[in-house]
Amino acid sequence: MPTTRVWPSAAALAAILLLAGTPSSHAREASLNAADCRIEIDGKSFPLKGKVAYTQSFPDLKVKVVSSFPHLKVKTVESFPDNCGEWQVVDSFPDLKVQFVDSFPDLEIEFVESFPGVR
Repeated sequence: MPTTRVWPSAAALAAILLLAGTPSSHAREASLNAADCRIEIDGKSFPLKGKVAYTQSFPDLKVKVVSSFPHLKVKTVESFPDNCGEWQVVDSFPDLKVQFVDSFPDLEIEFVESFPGVR
């Protein structure tokens, strides 16, 4: 008996692709404002200076640490993180919650000892 192949309809193929998702469905819209030292992600604005908490879940900002061509140079300080790129690491009441990632970051940073800020 000959084998009959059944090809899926165009609607079935579209449904499969929709369920599989696309890379852009997980992407976050990020816009860097160097003048105000802020980043806007999905319509919410966050400072790139101030008190920062490192987290593994529900971050405001996903960052990747790089050694060259960062979007932001970060200097960690013990107090008064008033200038752009100065971060004071805290455990509670942060201005910004940061998660370190290896792929799909919102921002690439480099830790420096001097001259922090947007590059």
